[in-house]
Amino acid sequence: MSTPEGRELQVYDPLAVDQPADRSRQPLSASWDPTDDGTGLPPSPQPAAKKRRGLGRFVTAYGWRAYALPVLLAITVLVVVDAVRTGPLPPPSTPGFGALSPKVAQSGIIGAPPGDGKFPADLPLGALPEGGEYVERAAGTWHVVPGTTAQVGAGTERVFRYTVEVEDGIDTAPFGGDAAVAKMVETTLANPKSWTNDPKFGFQRVDAGPADFRLSLTSRQTTRAACGFEIPIDSSCYNADLDRVVLSEVRWVRGALAFDGDIGSYRQYQINHEVGHAIGYHGHQPCETDGGLAPIMMQQTFGTRNNDIAQLDPHGVVPADGKTCRFNPWPYPRG
Repeated sequence: MSTPEGRELQVYDPLAVDQPADRSRQPLSASWDPTDDGTGLPPSPQPAAKKRRGLGRFVTAYGWRAYALPVLLAITVLVVVDAVRTGPLPPPSTPGFGALSPKVAQSGIIGAPPGDGKFPADLPLGALPEGGEYVERAAGTWHVVPGTTAQVGAGTERVFRYTVEVEDGIDTAPFGGDAAVAKMVETTLANPKSWTNDPKFGFQRVDAGPADFRLSLTSRQTTRAACGFEIPIDSSCYNADLDRVVLSEVRWVRGALAFDGDIGSYRQYQINHEVGHAIGYHGHQPCETDGGLAPIMMQQTFGTRNNDIAQLDPHGVVPADGKTCRFNPWPYPRG
């Protein structure tokens, strides 16, 4: 089409192929480019008065992210600097277990209940928890549980041969039978958190021939006769005259209120503590670090608070200093 002057007029044709496509009916989509207006065309140049440069343009384009990134960077730098300044945390300490006697006890009762016969009338922590049935009095004789093991531990200074025995008249079926008792003993002593962590010691379970000591599950009254009963708290002990680690069946079944752990952990404590006496750790230990793990040679059956044990034995090795430990069944709990 032309004008009277002969000039061509441009007429808008809605069907022309070179017109921009109608996007009103297209699926919605988002672009990662904050300057994209959705037309697919290059952005129009802004008036000079509205142009932003440097930080202002960055903030306009990226919004809240422009403020968050520097804050996160600053926090990261502070954490790294603090870690370098303070260094690595010291490893947690392992509770001690006293001095090793140069001689294994040949006679006497080691680990008997503390005290001199004078004790408080109320002993709540020494009370027996609710639980399964136990034997009040059995035959006073023991039978060896069949089974042997190879030596565990290096044993550079001493290898202890031991038997596992059950007093005649004790029915072990409710807690797995004689074999389960023996398995608990041998797996406890073979654990690297037990005494074999020290290369001086080795252990071997036997069921015949000479033995250095006999781990003997024992009824209530027989245990009291073998361990003494000046303070009326059921307890285990090592009786060197009998060569027996006397394991109280009452405690094996019920555990102890003061030992705030499961019954399996208590049995491991029972074994490790009394075997500790048998191999030469004759003394008992107090809680060393308030809030830390109790030493294995602490009388955890009576309490994991120094004040409780000091109340039973005011002249003993445990001071009434207010320290409280957490239960611990192992000589080397981080072994």
